[in-house]
Amino acid sequence: MNEQKAILRKEIRTVLQKISPAMRLSASAQIRTRLKEQPFWRDAASILFFAPIPDEVDVWPLLEETLAGGKIIALPRFDPGSNDYLACRVQNPQNEIGPGQYGIREPVAGCPEIPLERLGLILVPGVAFDPQGHRLGRGRGYYDRLLPEILGIKCGVAFDEQMVPKVPADRHDMRMDFILTPTQCVKCDG
Repeated sequence: MNEQKAILRKEIRTVLQKISPAMRLSASAQIRTRLKEQPFWRDAASILFFAPIPDEVDVWPLLEETLAGGKIIALPRFDPGSNDYLACRVQNPQNEIGPGQYGIREPVAGCPEIPLERLGLILVPGVAFDPQGHRLGRGRGYYDRLLPEILGIKCGVAFDEQMVPKVPADRHDMRMDFILTPTQCVKCDG
């Protein structure tokens, strides 16, 4: 199973490297527009975002807009004590976000933790997704440990090139409720 996952990670990374910066920007904008059209987005009072790294969909521009709309926003923050991520509320992105673990933007110390079960929606990055809701992450297991605690909707966000017919999955791998790409919103029935 681990070998199959490693092979798929390598294949998808090769495909992602071929997407031009202009296409990446355009596809990310399409995803943000599609996301705002979804009832689960409109209905969510609290949303766990992620800070995208260069090969991921850029959902970041939605932060300010979502805050202005009155929703509660959270981002993952690495907790060295547990060696895991916590969901922490952000109310002022300019002052409350800084470089964190692995150089990824995250809430600074002092931002209050939000219990995972109180989140209405979590936006989930990944390397690959399939129509059944399986997700292939980067291999460190951080989201695999975070997702079981989330009672809200789990929405994978990805470029179309990251959708594959079948992701190798273990029994403990959490499925997404939806996968959103520039061209589709897949409701995952599992």
